[in-house]
Amino acid sequence: MSGATDSIALRERIRVFGLDLGFDAVGFAPAVVPPAYPQMVDWLAQDHNAGMDYMRRQADARANPSSVFESVATIIVALINYKPEPIPDCNSDSDPETQRTRGHVAAYAQGRDYHFVFWNRLERLLAKIQEERPEVRGRAVADSAPLMERDFARLAGLGWIGKNTCLIHRKIGSFTLLGALLIDLELPPDIPFTADHCGTCTRCLEACPTDAFESPYRLNANKCISYWTIEHKGDIPPEQAEHLNGWAFGCDICQQVCPWNRKPEPATDPEIIGDGRFREPNLIEWLEMEPAEMKRRIKGTALERSKRTGLVRNACHVLAGNGATEALPILRKLANSDPDEIVRHAAARAIEVLNSHSPTQCDTPEPLPTFEPNPG
Repeated sequence: MSGATDSIALRERIRVFGLDLGFDAVGFAPAVVPPAYPQMVDWLAQDHNAGMDYMRRQADARANPSSVFESVATIIVALINYKPEPIPDCNSDSDPETQRTRGHVAAYAQGRDYHFVFWNRLERLLAKIQEERPEVRGRAVADSAPLMERDFARLAGLGWIGKNTCLIHRKIGSFTLLGALLIDLELPPDIPFTADHCGTCTRCLEACPTDAFESPYRLNANKCISYWTIEHKGDIPPEQAEHLNGWAFGCDICQQVCPWNRKPEPATDPEIIGDGRFREPNLIEWLEMEPAEMKRRIKGTALERSKRTGLVRNACHVLAGNGATEALPILRKLANSDPDEIVRHAAARAIEVLNSHSPTQCDTPEPLPTFEPNPG
């Protein structure tokens, strides 16, 4: 067996190892300067990173994967499907009073924190590689290092970057989580994905309620609901707080309307889909929950990133936007006596909004469209 043939065979065995570990797709990319790096630099120059200063601090490191793992020769990109089951329709026959006390949580945060899932599985993948090649060394990352994972996923043949800036896999869609294993063994790369199957569709751009897309493929985090409900610390300015559209953590609207997400099956991985506790949660319960109980409830999930402060802050604003006047008693209690200043401010603002506006129906994103994507 020639050296090239042996390397291809090893690559395919590694791919099978990855699929057996629970990844939904595995691709191989060369350790090169990411092609989209200049666009990222321009994105930063436009201050579209909002308050995510770490993006600017890590800009130089993102120029080359060797900054993440010095001796990297191959980047193995792994993908996990997290597509949710359809969200219940707010305008159904369910009690509207019950609906307006509920909020939306991004689908990726429904289960175990994906960082831990990837680290565990990628480390196991590295161990499998070392069974055949004991000398191989590597590093597992999952949105935890200055690596342009979406760009390397495209180079690994896993899909294209859509107009909503998400990686879109032709069979799995865009509800995908990405992780990477950087190894010092050179393997033949997969054929890069060069096509763009978004075509003339602009549903994601038009559906965004805050006009966060400055143009196709360009997201301005200063206007993004996910940024304000997850990354931002401190008070949310009124102009953003009043337009959360029911989202208490993250936002999936630009993915919910994408035609490429219509056909793929929902995720079935129990670590990813969770136990349902964050599926349209009752936000009044969040407000009433003792801090220790909240900490216990979100432990080991992506919601830990926002902690109680961010989650209760978001819940106050969503309840106000939903017109949930039944939340006024607990909001008054929080505004008057909660030890957290940010929570007090959010509760006071919610009271002001509820007292000045009549109740409104909750704002649930429209169901996935029935548009048939162009398979070409």
